[in-house]
Amino acid sequence: MQGEIISSGTEFDIHFKRLIVALILLPLIYLYIMYLSAEYFLFLGIFISSIALSEFYSMYHVAGILRYTGLFSGVCLLSISYISKNLLPDILLLSVMVIMGIRLLFKRNPLSSLSDISPPVLGVLYIPGLFTFQIQIRGLGPEWIVFLYASVWASDTMAYYLGSGIGKRKLYIEISPNKTVAGAGGSLVGGVIGALLLKATLIPLLSLSYAVLIGIMVGIISIIGDLVESMFKRDSGVKDSSTVIPGHGGILDKLDGVLFAGPILYWMVS
Repeated sequence: MQGEIISSGTEFDIHFKRLIVALILLPLIYLYIMYLSAEYFLFLGIFISSIALSEFYSMYHVAGILRYTGLFSGVCLLSISYISKNLLPDILLLSVMVIMGIRLLFKRNPLSSLSDISPPVLGVLYIPGLFTFQIQIRGLGPEWIVFLYASVWASDTMAYYLGSGIGKRKLYIEISPNKTVAGAGGSLVGGVIGALLLKATLIPLLSLSYAVLIGIMVGIISIIGDLVESMFKRDSGVKDSSTVIPGHGGILDKLDGVLFAGPILYWMVS
């Protein structure tokens, strides 16, 4: 009984922290995105993606000059995506070349060279690389960035509450033991509800059928993005990417679904 009381109290504390953080941050983020220019969103993107990339590097023990090279490559990638998306393939390849060259020059022992190079390169592709699509989405209008984040968060919220409330059958126990089939269904429902609410409030010109389709796609891809990050966390032996956000974990924990949903939304609306 005492263990159950402690567990309930801990769970209540986590929910309370999540609620407080959400009540403080969400209005500020909304105002920042909607009422400041695209340059400010670029700065925000560089800031949060650099933190998320740093968390990823910490998970895989990427340190020293390879860590800083990867972080600098991410900043360059996002900056170039704002200037000209046509240059992105060149910057990506250049970043890979630089990381390989740095490993060659600063560590003379060839053993484990592939395992040294892989996490820095994958980190750049995974986080700032996918985040470049959000820079492009912001170019379509700030309301689309709000649409992206709000629909993904609606998807995550519905997945969490349905999964914890009625979820019995596990979705992918090897990767994420807590995720259930009911939670996956909740993700689809939440994505559609979020997309419809945002159509009614922010983007009335979006057709009803297309809003539903986007919501379904966001719900599906958010699950995949979440599972991909869970795969990396289980591989590296960590529960959360960091503890930078009280009750929520790390920045990467909050971006996992959005990173994957961003390209899908951009391709569907651009």
